[in-house]
Amino acid sequence: MRRADATRLYYALQILLSMPTWVVMSVYLVQELDLSPLQLVLMGTAMEGAVFLFEIPTGVVADTYSRRLSLIVGYVGMGVTWMLVGVVSTPWLIIALWGLWGLSYTFTSGAEEAWIADEVGVDRVGRVFLRGARVAYIGSVAGLVLQVAVGILSLRAGVILGGAITVLAGLVCLVLMPETGFERRPRAERGSALAEMRATAANGARYAWAAPVILLLVGVQLFMGMSAEAFDRLKEAHFLRDVGLPAFGELDPVVWFGIFWLVGLLLGFVATGWLIKRFEKGGKRVVTSTLFTLTAMEMVAMLVFALTGSTWLAIAALLGVFFARDLAGPLYTIWLNEQIRESSVRATVLSISGQANAIGQAGGGPVLGAIGNVWGIRAALALGAVVIAPALGLYGRAIAHDGREPELEELPAEA
Repeated sequence: MRRADATRLYYALQILLSMPTWVVMSVYLVQELDLSPLQLVLMGTAMEGAVFLFEIPTGVVADTYSRRLSLIVGYVGMGVTWMLVGVVSTPWLIIALWGLWGLSYTFTSGAEEAWIADEVGVDRVGRVFLRGARVAYIGSVAGLVLQVAVGILSLRAGVILGGAITVLAGLVCLVLMPETGFERRPRAERGSALAEMRATAANGARYAWAAPVILLLVGVQLFMGMSAEAFDRLKEAHFLRDVGLPAFGELDPVVWFGIFWLVGLLLGFVATGWLIKRFEKGGKRVVTSTLFTLTAMEMVAMLVFALTGSTWLAIAALLGVFFARDLAGPLYTIWLNEQIRESSVRATVLSISGQANAIGQAGGGPVLGAIGNVWGIRAALALGAVVIAPALGLYGRAIAHDGREPELEELPAEA
């Protein structure tokens, strides 16, 4: 069967994978199942715990066997577990299922970026990442409208629909995804499966350790993960229980959250177009300076969101966080990918970064969740914002190091 063009398929996947929205899921968990702040955070902790345990092993699978296979397994697994969350109602079972979602996610983390980088080349992939981030807004808007419309009738059905779309992405990969840029070593040169995976993991860790910028960027993810968990799990509860939603109209909360998300998507779509033009003119310098600025913006917006008593100022701060995160994500991926010159360890090194984020979320999440239970959601959100400060310091060090090629020793054939 003829495979699809890699770049076009990557854009199509960005549309499909951005369609499932957390908006309907979060309202379902808070309003219909009445999960507590600690239970909401424990969902994230279970997910990030799974990511911590399996991020590197599944990245090694992608580098050792096949990025395509890893993505198919991951997308189907993510979709099925998302659908099951919409079927069950027991909190501990939902937390366990979200841990399985995290395990499935690790098969895609690093593998997706490594796949497209190998297919189009490292020199061209930066533009593809930015354009992929922009077309993803199309899927986000379509998915948001569709799931909110279904969620008004049934929140449970809206959640199940989101999972079904992710399963579809996995099936599309099964039928259409090419894999021409990745080559396994000839069978005669390969050892046992365990030995091959051990060698890939060791080489990837050694590569990351030898590159100062990679180490600094991995450190950034540790602190960003700590910060993200409270905001990701408690922002809707903060509106519903502390700040309140706009007083006019008789709109359902899921509609309000859908409106917030939609406005954030439109802002991101416009800003990403501007960012693509800046990147094409300024290259790497634009990536590093803009990423630092966006991270500082995220910290300030999160503090305002946590501390304000004004509904409208909280909405503006929420949109500020969305804006900063949406633009920072592809810039971070571009910067990290530029540091990885060895294709055979690309997915593993990217997974090391993902694991650092998972460690931050799994370690910081329960603490912030407990703070939310004892001192309130505002305290948990404010502390989560302050945690971003060390990440800004690490970005500053990485910018100072950037431009100097890391003195990497030649990777060994066997670890």
